[in-house]
Amino acid sequence: MEVKKNNKKYFIGIAVAFGLPLFCYLLVSALSKNTVHPPKYFVPDSVAVRVGADGKKTYDTCYHRVADIRLTNQVGESISLNGDLKGKILVIDFFFVSCPTICPHLTANMAKLQKAFRRNKAKEASLDTVVQLVSITVNPMCDSFKRLREYADRHGANSDHWWFLTGDKKEIYDFARNQLFVTAVPGDGGPEDFIHTEKMILVDRNRHIRGYFNGLDSADVQKIADDIVLLTLEKDAHH
Repeated sequence: MEVKKNNKKYFIGIAVAFGLPLFCYLLVSALSKNTVHPPKYFVPDSVAVRVGADGKKTYDTCYHRVADIRLTNQVGESISLNGDLKGKILVIDFFFVSCPTICPHLTANMAKLQKAFRRNKAKEASLDTVVQLVSITVNPMCDSFKRLREYADRHGANSDHWWFLTGDKKEIYDFARNQLFVTAVPGDGGPEDFIHTEKMILVDRNRHIRGYFNGLDSADVQKIADDIVLLTLEKDAHH
């Protein structure tokens, strides 16, 4: 039974890694027929009402933009999520190194995304330059950047394209709750506060949230890969 499960995971990984070229071809064909819809926007901040000369009202929804946070990556660099990754599409998850339950599965699926978007030296174009994977620890008191580096190395993370981040717990938890909205449970980031989520969050170049996915579900991981391709084809929009 275990062998069957491992084989299934292997073939899913292969599908994610090598299915993208075919998907891109089909996508371009579909776009030419206006049959593909981009990922929707999440978390509206406000709705502006405009009255035209004819008295008709139009409504323009302004969507939440994820604010910046400064953290430390697995090689000890202090980084600004929006400053240093300006113009990149982000896939963000939350984990901690000693987690024995969902985190190893989350990280394994992030590794599949990394493989799906890695550079192909035989081609000039590559999506790895526009996508950044971001894994933020929810246990920063224990997860130093050195410990994150060991964890990242075990999972084959390329530090240029997949960051494991640590920092101040209150700032991380405020970011998770009030910028990415991964939980509705209130908390102050104190010693008794704890966030444990299976979500992966897709954030576009303009820092709008474009999707919440179950990072433990292989179909959702494939959907993230598909949506990333769609976002790379999007023209800048102001929301």
